[in-house]
Amino acid sequence: MLDVEEVIERLQKISYEEALAYWIASEREEAEFYRELAERAKNLGLPENLVETFLKLSRDSERHAEELTRHLRRSFGGEPSTEIPPLEVLPVLEKFERADQVKEVLETAMESELMATGAYKALAEKVDDERLRELYLKLAEVERGHYEALKKEYELLGD
Repeated sequence: MLDVEEVIERLQKISYEEALAYWIASEREEAEFYRELAERAKNLGLPENLVETFLKLSRDSERHAEELTRHLRRSFGGEPSTEIPPLEVLPVLEKFERADQVKEVLETAMESELMATGAYKALAEKVDDERLRELYLKLAEVERGHYEALKKEYELLGD
């Protein structure tokens, strides 16, 4: 598995079309990740608002992937494909076995979203292609929104 710096380095060198494919794959991975978190939260009997937040993040990611896929097909006529792993999905599901771990899982997911936000902002500063710059800034904005939704749930859990 590549580390964050290696992923950023690879993302710096790809075309706009490849960046779209990367974003689509990332959104699909994220949709699955949040769907699984929702299922585990529900099975553990955690608050319904937490389950619903995870489901909303999953649906948002799936919707983004569908919109981006349509855009890629219209613009380039192909199917999205990438070999670069997504920055924002960390293997935290294994940690989420008990209800008392929910804060740790939220912390890890929030860290992941913040790391992705920072990475995409850094990428936007490093690329010369204006379309790529805008794409990476949009990605940073999306990931920041995910962070904010998770932070709200974290704060609702309290101490």
